[in-house]
Amino acid sequence: MNIIDDLKLQYKLGGIAQRMIYWNVGCFLISLVFFYQFKDGAFDFPNWIALSSEPAVFLLRPWTLLSYAFFHDGFLHLFFNMMVLNFASSVFLTFFNPKQYLGLYILSAIFAGLIFVLGFYILHFSGAIVGASAAIMAILVAATTYSPLMNLRLLLIGNVKLWHITAVILILDLMQFRLENSGGHISHLAGAFFGFMFIKLLQNGIDLSKIVSAIIDLFANGFKRPSTPFKKVHKNYKKPVEKSSSKIVIKDKKQQQIDEILDKISQSGYDSLNQEEKEFLFKAGK
Repeated sequence: MNIIDDLKLQYKLGGIAQRMIYWNVGCFLISLVFFYQFKDGAFDFPNWIALSSEPAVFLLRPWTLLSYAFFHDGFLHLFFNMMVLNFASSVFLTFFNPKQYLGLYILSAIFAGLIFVLGFYILHFSGAIVGASAAIMAILVAATTYSPLMNLRLLLIGNVKLWHITAVILILDLMQFRLENSGGHISHLAGAFFGFMFIKLLQNGIDLSKIVSAIIDLFANGFKRPSTPFKKVHKNYKKPVEKSSSKIVIKDKKQQQIDEILDKISQSGYDSLNQEEKEFLFKAGK
């Protein structure tokens, strides 16, 4: 088995978290081919992929609220994000199902994107962002909100609580807020807030991930028509049932009348029968 076949098998057998990593890595490889500027040594993402803070651009390309969350501005950006995503996913999926995971990833990316656009508009800044960090923060904070005291063993550090790791990452984001990539940090914190609210709503019986599941099911199953073979099977099934049931009803009614006449004969004799009963019994005996 070659590497390509091995990767296909891992994708097919892997869970939602592994597939999410594959999607992010796949989008990065695509961006290397189409959007990497070798002269400048940097990526130049078009405004139909990156999320722009300019209302005139954003409103005409609303899908960028999601597309930005699958592309990364450099290998290190991708590498560290995928490391944290792998860790956060393993913890989150300990308590929740894949549909909730996918719903949280998508909804948190959209929410964080909206907060980024709104924040830059209020601050009179202009820019664009890419990266899965906001969605990853949502998954990590959601797991931490649900089980903050979960014990984890880290290499060279030892046993720590889950909330310790999350707190360190959030503090680092807050410390760098004014230094660089302020748009990215706004979206990170927005994603963290969404992850917190996702769990609080879930604990009160409101599962926001059902919105995403319903939309996916609509596109997957909502536009399918019943197949012709199903209709034929349905018609062929009804006809024999109707015929057999009518015969059974007639037979039961006739046999019941015969039994009643025989009971009357055993109790009062043959002479107790009226003319109609005698004729019916005579015809039945033929």
